[in-house]
Amino acid sequence: MMTRNMGEKAEVLAIEVRRQLGGEAMTRFLRTLPAFRTEADIPDRLRELLDRLDGAERGDIGWRRR
Repeated sequence: MMTRNMGEKAEVLAIEVRRQLGGEAMTRFLRTLPAFRTEADIPDRLRELLDRLDGAERGDIGWRRR
């Protein structure tokens, strides 16, 4: 059973982890790792989907079904 204080600590910790993982420094670091790099010769359809995802993360575009 989680007490109120433990719940608040868990929430604060979750917020801090999200903040650090979403930070610019973490993004730069992850781009240096081979597993997080995109290949230059990926199919056009996949590149388009990745571009849409980037736009959605920035809030530039809304998701819509085709």
